Amino acid sequence: MTVLRPEGAEAPEPPPEERKSRWNAADLRRRALVGAIVVWAVAITALVAVRGGGDDGVPAGAAPSAAPSASDGPLTVAQIYQTLTPSVVLVETTGHDSGNRAEAGTGTGVIANADGTVLTALHVVDGAESIRLTYADGTKAEAQLRSEDPARDIATLTPRALPQTLVPAVLGGAARVGDDVVAIGNPLGLTFSTTSGVVSGLAREMKGDDGEPDIEGLIQFDAAVNPGNSGGPLINDRGQVIGIVIALANPSGAGTFIGIGFAVPIGAALGGSGEGDGQSPPL
Repeated sequence: MTVLRPEGAEAPEPPPEERKSRWNAADLRRRALVGAIVVWAVAITALVAVRGGGDDGVPAGAAPSAAPSASDGPLTVAQIYQTLTPSVVLVETTGHDSGNRAEAGTGTGVIANADGTVLTALHVVDGAESIRLTYADGTKAEAQLRSEDPARDIATLTPRALPQTLVPAVLGGAARVGDDVVAIGNPLGLTFSTTSGVVSGLAREMKGDDGEPDIEGLIQFDAAVNPGNSGGPLINDRGQVIGIVIALANPSGAGTFIGIGFAVPIGAALGGSGEGDGQSPPL
């Protein structure tokens, strides 16, 4: 803007300028806002980098996993059931008895390897003419006996078909008296039932019937089991299968539970004498 003044008059000296602060209030607010935006952007970038993502933009953490792993901390019974049920199968058999009369049986098995091999009790499938498996997702498949160990009442089965998602159980873990345990099975035809209890004793011996061998080194537990639970997993509070259920004790001879069940330690069930190491069995 041009300032008009009389001709010839000297321009008056400008008044001294007031000393301004280096940053006024508006500048400070603007810089604070910019700083907040930068911090927010860095935080979002770091979060994305930590979670990772695939080429399709889906974070890696969101992708499902077919193979469970043992938990670092104790799980609730509900969590154990949710984790292990996909690894449990219903075993149904048909055959004929010594009088050539048709008979059927029911038991339980657990998926023990990535190839679908099922671990169960030998007496569940012994003498069966047909074996059918039902997985937790409803998939059904015929199976055949792959191996048997009469000394431990353990057998393995090879299914002819697998479910769309195969979930092998985590095998291994030590058993100690007083440890919490969970059993999952099909007692009296009530499929995929769960019970809980504790390890009551170790190194128990069960006498064989009708010339069958005695079985030593068993885990005694008090989680309720009944006919149909045989071959099912005994699970610790880390989600590891520590044993295969094979029997219950009842002095009356009735096949009902009165508080004493027996399981073969998983190491022995896999052909060894130890407790297992949590790895897939060499089946």
